[in-house]
Amino acid sequence: MSCAANYREISQNGLWKNNPALVQLLGLCPLLAVTGSIVNALGLGLATTLVLVGSNTAVSLIRKAVSDAVRLPAFVMIIASFTTCTELLMKAFTYELYQILGIFIPLIVTNCAILGRADAFACKNKVLPSVWDGLMMGAGFTLVLLTVGSIREVLGNGTLFADMHLLFGPTAANWTIHLFGKNYQGLLLAVLPPGAFIVTGFLIALKNIIDAKQSERAKRASAAEPKISRRVRTTGAVS
Repeated sequence: MSCAANYREISQNGLWKNNPALVQLLGLCPLLAVTGSIVNALGLGLATTLVLVGSNTAVSLIRKAVSDAVRLPAFVMIIASFTTCTELLMKAFTYELYQILGIFIPLIVTNCAILGRADAFACKNKVLPSVWDGLMMGAGFTLVLLTVGSIREVLGNGTLFADMHLLFGPTAANWTIHLFGKNYQGLLLAVLPPGAFIVTGFLIALKNIIDAKQSERAKRASAAEPKISRRVRTTGAVS
């Protein structure tokens, strides 16, 4: 497999085929808890991606120096270190958003998607593919967060990009879009945790439908291909 094809496969796995949230169903606790708005989803997604890329890089660098006996504890220590760095960065630059996300930033340490990528990919591959794998897995997770957050914000508050100044500063204070007017009462179910379950369930169902249709299309295309018979010449005596 060529290098370009390998990176393409890593991208497809992270963004679609093996998406941490829709396929592996990992990291559902923060996904369901903090996706009430786009800014919350984006903040948590970026933090998770940063930890994924950093931990994959570090694990790949030490993969030949760590024995199997201490492999998992070492991986957890690495993930915890990058989570602490991310937490400190958010305290320094996006403190209000950090307070809103609360305990779910430190809980990135326990996100099975991060430890899973370290154990399944980074400890078996070189640095650059591991970095790309972390970036794609983080991007796939963030896209799901943003999709759920967008739907819940629209249905629950009738807005898009509300409170984006918490992440991008005062320049984003006027980014809010009121889709149904400022008098929209909102759908309470979308704001509550059951709304997150429902939206996530619909997204998983939609992905399964798309995958099933793509599989059927591929089977039809394969069946429609003409079969080419080849003549084989046999030389020598046959007993």
